[in-house]
Amino acid sequence: MFAVHNEEHALDIVQDAMLKLAEKYGDKPLEELPMLFQRILQNTIRDFYRRQKVRSLWTTLLSSFTPADDEDGDPLETLQAHEGSNIPTPHGSLEQSQVLAIIEKEIEKLPPRQREAFLMRYWEDMDIAETAAAMGCSEGSVKTHCSRATHTLAAALKTIGIEL
Repeated sequence: MFAVHNEEHALDIVQDAMLKLAEKYGDKPLEELPMLFQRILQNTIRDFYRRQKVRSLWTTLLSSFTPADDEDGDPLETLQAHEGSNIPTPHGSLEQSQVLAIIEKEIEKLPPRQREAFLMRYWEDMDIAETAAAMGCSEGSVKTHCSRATHTLAAALKTIGIEL
């Protein structure tokens, strides 16, 4: 179903799932534990990917600081994911959630086609061809809408003092 390709992340996920199993279901009969662990592990993996998706939303906006004449550049194909080497702090988590709330408000202000392309590509994680088919337009149009959306969002954030 889901696969975690980073060994360290996979080990962390398995450890978290085992702790949840021990804490919440330690009193269950032994024969029930394998199925419970399977479900807990699947949910823990889903939670991991949800967190990754939220983190990558603001990281994707970094690509909008590329030169303005690079209309065909696709941020998802050029941006290298920075693995979380920094341990999140409460202040950092609060700041990140505030920035995400501001980004969401700015996304709402985008023109409809740009917003649609941006959300399909970066939130729904659809590729260019899927997005083009869903929007009923060419792949080039999707790239243009996404590029303009990221540049607009970056400019709006920069205007209010947020530089990613």
